[in-house]
Amino acid sequence: MDGFDSVQIDDVRLADVLSPNAQLIVLYQGTVHAEGPAWQDSQRRLVWSDVPNRRLLGWYPDGHVEVLIDGTWFMNGNAVQADGTLVHCEHGRRCISRGGDYDNLPEPIVTHYQGKRLNSPNDVAVAPDGAIWFTDPWFGILMPNQGALAEPELDHCSVYRFDPQSGDLRRMADFEQPNGIAVSNDGATLYVSDTSLSLGDVPGQRAGAKHEIVAFDVAQDGALSNRRFFCHTDHGAPDGFAVDRRGWVWTSASDGIHIWSPDRCKLGFIPTPTSVANCTFGGTDGRRLFITAKEFLFSIDLLG
Repeated sequence: MDGFDSVQIDDVRLADVLSPNAQLIVLYQGTVHAEGPAWQDSQRRLVWSDVPNRRLLGWYPDGHVEVLIDGTWFMNGNAVQADGTLVHCEHGRRCISRGGDYDNLPEPIVTHYQGKRLNSPNDVAVAPDGAIWFTDPWFGILMPNQGALAEPELDHCSVYRFDPQSGDLRRMADFEQPNGIAVSNDGATLYVSDTSLSLGDVPGQRAGAKHEIVAFDVAQDGALSNRRFFCHTDHGAPDGFAVDRRGWVWTSASDGIHIWSPDRCKLGFIPTPTSVANCTFGGTDGRRLFITAKEFLFSIDLLG
């Protein structure tokens, strides 16, 4: 696209995956706050949210875009279960929901923790074992264009693990404001971003606000251990991110997508003309990176 600077290669490993001459492609323009991209392979489409406009959109490889759900409850993050069913984060209904189509809203499947309403689920990931992991910050109850103003019922902002088979909901870790979330392809590592700096000086928020991604080891039963700093972004927040089959983390920032190896080596950078909210892999063999950035849905093709 016009004004796009070339891809920055900081490590030779990235050159085998992403050409320095790769072009950023505009797939759609017209959202207010594009978020939550998820590749739904069963439908051969990219699904994403326009949060303030309360729409769930679908982009198809022939280039056409459909409004899949109009009048959402401020959907943000989306993910896809193994059977192709969509899972959503809803700020308005303050829940995790599942399914839905052109005529029907999704069914809420997680609404409360220990009898108290969730804050405003923001991002969601489905692990290889089928568990649904999600973040629950305050953003959707503090910002009228992101949800509905409300007092939190919980005294914490947390990461949860939900087992859709048993219905078991577990609070796994606490953060200031957990935001993006992703699980490695082998299910052994969980990544969570804390973007509490985005809120500024908010009553009730503890000192130590930050913009960073934290990593955990994940046991077979889902238990977390070895909490550790993974990376931070110099420009803007690591809002949402994706983990590829090599275990590399592709994270959003205000200036584009930054790419990190699992051993915390900076591999490279994809500049964008506007702030990025999230990204995901999809298309043929997962060789296309889709990027949601304010009014845009971008893509960039990979070599492998």
